[in-house]
Amino acid sequence: MENNKRPENMERITTTALAEKFIEEQVTELRGQIGNKKVLLALSGGVDSSVVAALLIKAIGKQLVCVHVNHGLLRKGEPEQVVEVFRNQMDANLIYVDAIDRFLDKLAGVSDPETKRKIIGKEFIEVFADEAKKLDGIEFLAQGTIYPDILESDGVKAHHNVGGLPEDLQFELVEPVKLLYKDEVRVVGKTLGLPDEMVYRQPFPGPGLGVRCTGAITRDRLEALRESDAILREEFAAAGLEGKVWQYFTVVPDYKSTGIKDNKRTFEWPAIIRAVNSIDATSASIEEIPYALLGKITNRILAEVPGINRVLYDLSPKPVATIEWE
Repeated sequence: MENNKRPENMERITTTALAEKFIEEQVTELRGQIGNKKVLLALSGGVDSSVVAALLIKAIGKQLVCVHVNHGLLRKGEPEQVVEVFRNQMDANLIYVDAIDRFLDKLAGVSDPETKRKIIGKEFIEVFADEAKKLDGIEFLAQGTIYPDILESDGVKAHHNVGGLPEDLQFELVEPVKLLYKDEVRVVGKTLGLPDEMVYRQPFPGPGLGVRCTGAITRDRLEALRESDAILREEFAAAGLEGKVWQYFTVVPDYKSTGIKDNKRTFEWPAIIRAVNSIDATSASIEEIPYALLGKITNRILAEVPGINRVLYDLSPKPVATIEWE
């Protein structure tokens, strides 16, 4: 599709039958565009890149090379899920890059939010470019661009073109879902057989947990954030709130307070619960979490997560607050 404008008569993909028709058309179109060449894709595990990967695997199989960069800022279990779904279940040609030390060493001592974002973005580009240069015969770059990206940015968002690849990597773009809205992408993903936890994954910022481990990131505080977030998500799922609440996560800020554990004084971090509902992220309201559930989450975090001695609940809507803390 060379045209970046969605046809006015294009039917919304709301059913499996419509998704199957779209998939069939895209498979034909992708095979025609790509031929016997190879395609490179930065596979984050998010909805858009995962659906693009599944579509391309169906169309061209091993001609697709997926690169999953683990920068150490993903949620608990996410890198493992990407490997399980795409390499083990879908037999994808997947390159897994453990770049945790590379990213966290560069972020050490950096507290300014924008500087952190720039480091994460720049490092991702460099890691991805390093991997791309090792490969022969790549002529196409696949991207998870969706229609709102085109409407909002007159092109594609930075996180979809890997922050802007170096100029010496000249690839032709492959953007099979660029005329779809997010809800349509989910229907297509479900029809392609992707797991619900991937298809219905809640919004997740490009810098990952880097913007929720506020201030200068340390490995121990990052791990406390990852574990507290996993408990929150687990309890929301058990309570039937998964998919009903737009976005929920924990924040572990860079300050400490006194507490008591095992009859000894502690000086540890708080974990802050954030749960909001929104349609387009321009505004957000607070999800009312049942008090008993809040108590259960609090008790688990305090008992199970080293370094945490308080649990707080952020009641601030957007505006005045933003959804993320950084």
